[in-house]
This record gives sequence, structure tokens and C-alpha cells, in this order.
Amino acid sequence: MAEKNLAEIGVIGGTGLYAIEGLSDIREVEIDTPFGKPSDNLIYGKLSGIPVVFLPRHGRKHAFLPGEINQRANMWALKSVGVKTVISASAVGSLKEEIAPTHFCIPDQFVDETKGRVSTFFGDGIVGHVPMAHPFCTELQKMIYDEAVKLGITVHMGGTYCCMEGPQFSTRAESEMHRKLGYSVIGMTMATEAKLAREAGFHYAPVSMITDYDAWKDEEEVSQELVSERMKTNILHMRALLIKIIPLIAKTSCRDACDKMTKGCMLTHKENFPQETYDRLRLIIS
Repeated sequence: MAEKNLAEIGVIGGTGLYAIEGLSDIREVEIDTPFGKPSDNLIYGKLSGIPVVFLPRHGRKHAFLPGEINQRANMWALKSVGVKTVISASAVGSLKEEIAPTHFCIPDQFVDETKGRVSTFFGDGIVGHVPMAHPFCTELQKMIYDEAVKLGITVHMGGTYCCMEGPQFSTRAESEMHRKLGYSVIGMTMATEAKLAREAGFHYAPVSMITDYDAWKDEEEVSQELVSERMKTNILHMRALLIKIIPLIAKTSCRDACDKMTKGCMLTHKENFPQETYDRLRLIIS
């Protein structure tokens, strides 16, 4: 059973992001969900006295491809322990010269090019359509940006995240196409996560950590070795940023009403809900 009201802040990121100096009372929390197992156990701790849970997106053994991540289970697990705010950190390639490796980007839009991933809690007899015109919590994004600037992290506010299917990196032609379309960064995970976060009513903000220039830049060809090396710097910066922003989140109010986005979004009347489907979704739509 999930521990209700365990923490209101959740962080989704890579393996080791939770190894933050000053994190205390650390323990693991195993969650079962109606959608299967999440990527890993939640890692609970307190930072400056603030409860927070971390979820390694690909599992601590990095065992899941981007398309294999059980995003519904991940979001349900966070919701079940009381999480309201989600910070999502992920590695991306840059599609713009000025957004350089080891910089951060806080996108304000995304385009989903993935194929066949389950990106909604709805279906199986319950139909719902949430608004996505402005997909992220702007108040949370502003806080992240301001604190990153204070820390001396080179950070870019705004831009479009292109979510590709992967797991292969881009071809040169794909990379040039995405540049011509005006996209800022490219990754493999955020779009599905963001859609489910909106349906779950989270205050959600992504932080894109730049590791490479995708495939468009002549003097550099992206490889996993290159990405892993630059991620070391990015993770150090992200840990420092989390130390600053987690204590501030509890004091910040949201002007976007992120937690009310599901209100009025369902077309199926409650008396017509299939009981089995409603039991799975009760936590999300109640």
C-alpha cells in the first residue's frame, strides 16, 4: 500500500540524481499500481527538512528504453504518496548553436513524435481530454530559472522540446529537419511524461540538460560515450539546483491551476463509468 502524504515534491531523473549532500532520512518505498510496477522504488528523503521523493526514470540499473518506461505507473506511484509538484530532469541534444552542451534549457512547449506509446490514463470506457496549450507550470519554471541563474548555471528560458521515439540518435537529415522547424532541444522521454502529469493534476516542469548538438553539427557526432561524460557535469549542476529550489517550492503558489486541469475534462458521465476502469482511475480523477 502507498504511504499517503509521504511527500508533496517529486523529482524524476537519472540514476544518481538523488545522491545529494544533505539528503537525510533516506529510505525506499515500494509501490504497486493498477498499471504495473513503476521504473523503480521511490527514494524518500528530507532536504532542508522538506520531504521529497525521487524516481529514477529508467530504473537504477538503467534497464528501460525510453519507449519501455511505464509512465502511467510512475505518475500513479507519485500521486499515491501525495506528490503535487514534479520536477523532471532529462538529458537532451541541442538544435540551436547558442544552447550549448552543459547548459540547461527550460522549454515552454513540446512536440510529440513518439509512436505507439501509452500517453493517457483515459480509455477503456472513460473518455477525457485535458488542455495542453500551455503544458507546464509557469510559476515553477520561473523559480527554477531564477535559481539556476543565481547559481551561475547557463540556462535558457523557453523553447520547444522535440520528443523523438529513439532509442537511436537522430540521422543528420532528421536533425536538420528539426532545426528548420524551429525546435530548441530533442530528447526521448518528456512528452509522454508531461501528458500524464497534466492528467494527474501535477505542477510539472521539465529541466532539459544539454549533452550534445544532436547530429547537425559537423565537428561533433553524438555518441553514448559523449552523452555520459557531459552528464556528469549536468548532474552536479542539477543537484545544486534542487538544493535551492526544493525548500522554495512549498512557499510558491501556482497561478495556472495545474491541479484543476482535469475538472470538466471528461465526456463520459460518471454513471456510465465501467467499475474496473474507475477503480484504476479513482486516484487520478477523484
